[in-house]
Amino acid sequence: MRCLILWLSFFLVSNFVYAGEDGEEGETEPMIEYIEMSPKFTVNLDKKNKYLVVNVQLMVEGEKYIDKVKKHLPALRHQLIMLYSGRSAAELQTMEQHEELRKETRKVIFDALDKQSNSDGFRDVYFTEFLVN
Repeated sequence: MRCLILWLSFFLVSNFVYAGEDGEEGETEPMIEYIEMSPKFTVNLDKKNKYLVVNVQLMVEGEKYIDKVKKHLPALRHQLIMLYSGRSAAELQTMEQHEELRKETRKVIFDALDKQSNSDGFRDVYFTEFLVN
C-alpha cells in the first residue's frame, strides 16, 4: 500500500512540474535594449563658462522598434540640445531637479517620435552621467 501511495504521489507531482514547464515554454519576455545617444551631450548654460554634460540612454522594448528609434536619433539629439541649452546652473543642482529634467527629456522624446512616426517601443530615458560645471 505504501508503495502504491509513493508511486501515485510521484506520478502526480511529476505531471504538475511537467505542466508548468509547458506553460513557460511559449512565453518569452519582450526584448529590451538601451540605446546610448553618443556622443554625450555637452551644452552651454546661461552663464559664461558654465556647461552641462549629460549621457542619455533610451530604453526601447521590442526588437522591431529598436531600428525605428535609432533611425530618428539625429532628430532626437536636436530636440534634446534645444531642451538643455541655455538653462540656469541653479536649476540643475538637486536630485529632484535632475529627475524633473529626465521627465522633460522623456516627454520631448515621446513627442519627437510621435511627430516622425510613432513612439511605440520607446519606454523611458536614463541619465548615466550628469555634470554641471
